[in-house]
Amino acid sequence: AVVSTQSTGRMDVLNDALKSIYNAEKRGKRQVMIRPSSKVIIKCLTGMRKHGYIDEFEVVDDHRAGKIVVMLNGRLNKCGVISPRFDECVSDIEKWTTNLLPSRQFGKLVLTTSSGIMDLEEDRRY
Repeated sequence: AVVSTQSTGRMDVLNDALKSIYNAEKRGKRQVMIRPSSKVIIKCLTGMRKHGYIDEFEVVDDHRAGKIVVMLNGRLNKCGVISPRFDECVSDIEKWTTNLLPSRQFGKLVLTTSSGIMDLEEDRRY
């Protein structure tokens, strides 16, 4: 009997990356390795670093899917992905922020737009 070992691949690499960051943060780890790497993950991590939720990250090119080593600082409470990615108008985004974020001055919402990945403040200025 021939057994096929072909896998279907990862469905949502951003969700996997944010979940592994959140789990490592809960356990008190100082760093976590994420694989595979992607441009979306790198842009999201850049936004997290800009707002002070992570210290720094390093992209390791292993000539395959790539790896990212993220240095944690203990400031992250929760992070995740809304799946599926909904198409929303600019006027409807305020409803999402009130439903998802704990208060008006606490937390960040990162959006994927046709102009790239940006947080809510950048999106309002754009």
